[in-house]
Amino acid sequence: MDFMFKHTRYRKRSPENTRSGAVAYEVLLRHKLARGESIDRNPSEQDLTFEQFAWQWFDAYVRSNNKYSEQVGKKCILSTSLIPFFGSMASGKIGAHDIERYKAQRVQQGLTNKTIRNHLTVLNKCIGTAYEWLQLEGAPPKVKWPKCAPPDIDYLSPEECELLLSRANGVMHEMVLTALRTGMRQGEIRALQWSSIDWLNRSIAVRHSWDNHRRVLVPPKSNRIRHMPLDIDVCAMLHRRKKETGFVFLPPDARPFSNCRVNYAIRKLCKRAGLRHIGWHTLRHTFASHLAMRGVPLPVIKELMGHSSIMTTMRYAHVAPSTLRSAIDMLNPKTMIDASFGQPDVNRWQEIQKDEIRLRAA
Repeated sequence: MDFMFKHTRYRKRSPENTRSGAVAYEVLLRHKLARGESIDRNPSEQDLTFEQFAWQWFDAYVRSNNKYSEQVGKKCILSTSLIPFFGSMASGKIGAHDIERYKAQRVQQGLTNKTIRNHLTVLNKCIGTAYEWLQLEGAPPKVKWPKCAPPDIDYLSPEECELLLSRANGVMHEMVLTALRTGMRQGEIRALQWSSIDWLNRSIAVRHSWDNHRRVLVPPKSNRIRHMPLDIDVCAMLHRRKKETGFVFLPPDARPFSNCRVNYAIRKLCKRAGLRHIGWHTLRHTFASHLAMRGVPLPVIKELMGHSSIMTTMRYAHVAPSTLRSAIDMLNPKTMIDASFGQPDVNRWQEIQKDEIRLRAA
């Protein structure tokens, strides 16, 4: 940019290397000058190392925008991985080549692409914020994300579900049945309140999750409240001990379940039932997989699961072979005649076949 303001010439490099970006940046600087603000960057801020800025970013951004569990994860990634590698570099000097060197080092250490991708997500957000807050020249380096194989989804068969339930007793039976019939996350089940159950409409408002670190109620994942219709068995089970307030699922000591306690309970239950070791999330996968196998549309499954993106729900598409088979059968006239889809072409084809049969009979 090269412009005049009050008889003074200003020449600056735009952070975005496009004409529209330069024009927008010039407008921003003109506004600052009109308010009497300096447009020169603070040299001390410009020379901040990644380590110095990373902790500033963590205190100002992560602590105020992320859940406690996410804060713990990001702090661990910063302190054990990113800062030891990038810490001494200037925040605005980290380039694509440095990021590729980091990726290569982590691959040699045996880290999976998924773990490396998690590290790069934190790095990308931190550097991007540095360019925004410190008004660094140029643009943040582009990250080439490592490819990750789709995660394997383990789910129980209907027979395994019945076997697991037959070996469960008391509150564990109720929690397992709720997980299998609603697909709620473990933290959402542990945090479920009696006040969240709508007995008239036979539904649950999933408003809370349980923060195991601080032992408090927090909003569910993605901060989205969803309404889950109750299965008749779950509704009858809960109605037998209906209360007005408090936690729905409590152990005998009346204190909220801890993460270790419910994980130990599910492992013990699997051993008693003679099943492979599974976690609570497997019950959630089972709920979605059984819906897909029964032909429930994926957008409906997305809403029931509380996914923020349909791409997350697409992982269950492969367990709906009947739907895919119906689509392929539409191409073959021999199989298409057995399907009644209400389409004019299908009806005409069926009428033609009937006419040919009548001609042969004549």
